[in-house]
Amino acid sequence: MQGKGLVKVFLVLITVVCLLQFTYFIPTNRVESDAASYASSISGSEDPLNESYKTARARYLDSMSSEEVFSIPLLKSYTYNELKQQQLALGLDLKGGMSTTLQVDLEDFLKSLAGRNANNVEFLKALDNTREAMRTSQSNYITLFVGEYRTIAGDNKLAKIFARSEALGEISTSTSDGEIERLLRSKADQTVNLTFERLKQRIDRLGVAQPNVSLDPNRDLILVEMPGIDNPERAKQFLTASAKLEFWEVYRTTDPGISAAFQQADARASGVSPSIDSTNVEMDTIKVPAYDDLGTLLPDSTIQLVPKTQNTATGATGSLFSALTLNSGNLSQSVMGLVEKGKRTFVNDILKRDDIKALFPKNSKFMWSREPSVDASGVTTNQYELYLIKTQTGTDEAPLDGGVITSAGQNLNTTNGKIEVNVRMNAAGAKKWAEMTTKAAGDGNREIAIALDDEVVSAPTVNDPITQGSSSITGNYTVEEATDFASILEVGKLPAKTKIVQSTNVGPTLGKANISKSINSLLIGFLLVIITMLAYYAGGGIIAIVSLLLNVFLIFGSLSSFGTVLTLSGIAGIVLTIGMAVDANVIIFERIKEELESGKDLKQSIADGFYHSYSAIIDANVTTILTAFILAYFGLGPVKGFAVVLIIGVLCSLFTAIFISRLMIDWWVGKGNNLSFWTGFAKGAFKNINIDWIGRRKIAYGISGVVILAGLISIFTSGFDLGVDYKGGYSYSVQFTGSENVTADALRDGLTAPFGATPVVKQVDAANTFNIVTSYLVNETAEDTPEKVMAKLHEGIVSITKSDVSLADFSNTETGEDKVHVISSAQVGPTIADDLKKSSLYAGLFALLAIFLYILIRFSKWQYSAGAIIALFHDALIVLSVFSIAKSFLPFSLEIDQAFIAALLTVIGYSINDTVIVFDRIREFFTIHSNKSKDEVINAAINTTLSRTLMTSFTTIVVILILFLFGGGSIKGFAFALLVGIIVGTYSSVFIAAPVLHDLGSDLKVNRRIVDKPVKSDEGKSFARSAK
Repeated sequence: MQGKGLVKVFLVLITVVCLLQFTYFIPTNRVESDAASYASSISGSEDPLNESYKTARARYLDSMSSEEVFSIPLLKSYTYNELKQQQLALGLDLKGGMSTTLQVDLEDFLKSLAGRNANNVEFLKALDNTREAMRTSQSNYITLFVGEYRTIAGDNKLAKIFARSEALGEISTSTSDGEIERLLRSKADQTVNLTFERLKQRIDRLGVAQPNVSLDPNRDLILVEMPGIDNPERAKQFLTASAKLEFWEVYRTTDPGISAAFQQADARASGVSPSIDSTNVEMDTIKVPAYDDLGTLLPDSTIQLVPKTQNTATGATGSLFSALTLNSGNLSQSVMGLVEKGKRTFVNDILKRDDIKALFPKNSKFMWSREPSVDASGVTTNQYELYLIKTQTGTDEAPLDGGVITSAGQNLNTTNGKIEVNVRMNAAGAKKWAEMTTKAAGDGNREIAIALDDEVVSAPTVNDPITQGSSSITGNYTVEEATDFASILEVGKLPAKTKIVQSTNVGPTLGKANISKSINSLLIGFLLVIITMLAYYAGGGIIAIVSLLLNVFLIFGSLSSFGTVLTLSGIAGIVLTIGMAVDANVIIFERIKEELESGKDLKQSIADGFYHSYSAIIDANVTTILTAFILAYFGLGPVKGFAVVLIIGVLCSLFTAIFISRLMIDWWVGKGNNLSFWTGFAKGAFKNINIDWIGRRKIAYGISGVVILAGLISIFTSGFDLGVDYKGGYSYSVQFTGSENVTADALRDGLTAPFGATPVVKQVDAANTFNIVTSYLVNETAEDTPEKVMAKLHEGIVSITKSDVSLADFSNTETGEDKVHVISSAQVGPTIADDLKKSSLYAGLFALLAIFLYILIRFSKWQYSAGAIIALFHDALIVLSVFSIAKSFLPFSLEIDQAFIAALLTVIGYSINDTVIVFDRIREFFTIHSNKSKDEVINAAINTTLSRTLMTSFTTIVVILILFLFGGGSIKGFAFALLVGIIVGTYSSVFIAAPVLHDLGSDLKVNRRIVDKPVKSDEGKSFARSAK
């Protein structure tokens, strides 16, 4: 083998790097062991789910985050955090935690660029249409918006909307739509990237170990995985808060005209016209305020008679005061009144009416308090405070915003014992803050509202001017909330809003179970492969096993080096890679056996065997890598992780099989030792086979046709069991205690009433665990929608089981097994569901196209490509047919979800392996046996490669079967798809691909002259057949 020295150097270097990656685990494990000991001593408990234990452990690790724990002399020192970032991270399904897909909302971004033109009717209509188009389109938001605007606006150019936008630069009326689209896309990309960077900074402050944050710039999606997070609701708030901090002047209830404006607003909202018939209606007189353009009360206000309304909940239907309790002097003067949480939308609808807005100052707008109010006894109520904010003339911007904040932190106020957030401002901010506080202090100690994301978090009274550029924000904060608030303020506001379009929560108990099952499946599969290789290839099998061990070592080392997050599907990728790594050795060993049988000596057979195997090995693995790259591009989350693991695994397999195996074999044989490539059992296996495959092809066509026809009938009549990924909705895995004796039918019937529709309920293989999928409120976008769905689920479960479990315990994934609780959940919005379906379709089509082109380039005849693609279509249809037909009677889930698409694409990439092996031999035989008929050549090629075809498939099927049996319920459907696909792929390479090639090609002979090409061994040379 040429280049042995280079291979050895590369092997040493990559081994050192991988060993270093594994070395990083030693100091971090030591620190985490110390943290566990500290937590046990503080909490008095060794239960990792104990709140005191978790808090103490987190505090210890936080204190060690910046401490040096490992160093490489003369090179580098590492802190605990730096080492954790260098290590292989575990995904949610192995560790528990939360995964969220965030959509960067560019609608408000465009409105801000449009400025005063944001209310343009055509502009608003285009935004509405774009929002709908995003549900099914793969295009980015800006492209869709420009297209919608052109359709609606006709001859009106985009310059009309964005001409005054300073952020876009100089735009004139002659600027083309194409140029403005380019500017909008460029500015949107900057906004999305900055939002992404700000989110990463926030997550770093959240204290999550090894978070995974990635950006999909083509779809403006941000994927966030936070393993080990124990408070998903806190994390969601942390991620979606825009952190738009603003300081506003406020109106008071005692300001002239304010109280009268509310009275008149109530009268108009009630729909009762003023009347002078006091015998029927009790009347009252009010002053109707009038304001100038600056919002100043004018002296020519008018007096009107209005029906007197009662400030109670028994007011007239539609009355503002039926929901709003005005401030009667018992609240701060800046609070207009109180409204219950559920009635805020009703009040908003009234206050947004044009005739109602005209009653209040022009330079004003309403805001709600961020948190419910606290009564005089210190009890938190269900009512929110309403504020009337004083805006600036000619702009919607606040006089002062969070951009001036230089630092923020939480602190305990020793005077009142409350937690507060202290902020410091830069010089410009300090100057403006001094002006605002001086004005407020001189105007009767007026309040200043401090708002976060358009909600008032505090409205302190200003007693004296604040001139030092510092301030305190008070509220009913816990230490954790105040810390989060300070962190968000210090990082800065997000340039664009983000909304959750997909969310998954996995409890730590389920994560531990998945780790145990995954390790078991990996070890059992590995053991069976070892036994198979030893039983069939003897000494060669030992070489394959050593190569396989090195392969697994390199895979894990490489994954750590690249910072990959290992998920359950990633482990499935490693298991699959083990099978594929053995495939390469099988191809080589089978070819060496053929060379030995032809009479060559051992060394020359090894040299020729490797040489003639390269083409088939490279072709087979390149097709797999192509589909894996496409999967990585179109996939999200675990699917992308599976693709990355598969790519790394295939590359490591190629390196170990082609180079390392050769090094070991040459070293052993070079020392004069003998090496056997068969056992007594294997030596005569698959020899002298002479089956007329082509003559039987019509029988195979008929069998495949019947199965596919039955599958198509099932697909069009009963369809598929679509997972929540592809239909949107909410999915919950609920674990029962075992004493309830619930069934899937009982849950289905009992949950129909709360959800208003029949949910999908399936029992999973975990004890007493059911998966429940519902589309209840799937189209609702309110922030509290997930909580409403969870509450309905809790209501139904309690009704069915008569359990006394609280909503808090039920929804907590860390609740003990003695209570009914949710162990994992997923939320997928309809928009991302449509997007995932489109992505899956494109991924499949591009994978087939890539394989078609590659086979065409490698074999130079379109018939080879057509035969391969038809066989792949056949395999995909069979797998889809099996999933459609069997979904009604198999005892495990056969959902069509992202994992299934990953399995299907893997099958496409893998099943081409056997086809390529057969095609490679057909091409070779057409070159060698130019005088034989087409039927004879193709039959001979299939017969001589049958041993390789069956052995490569068998070793892979063994490990996938173990994954299916022992890998756990969450990947059982994924493993089943792989299992069916690989079996069908093996069948199609013999019965579909080669026969189709036969039927399409009238002349498949290679019209090239045969020459002898020497292949050097270590002691001489031999001659291999080649063509020119």
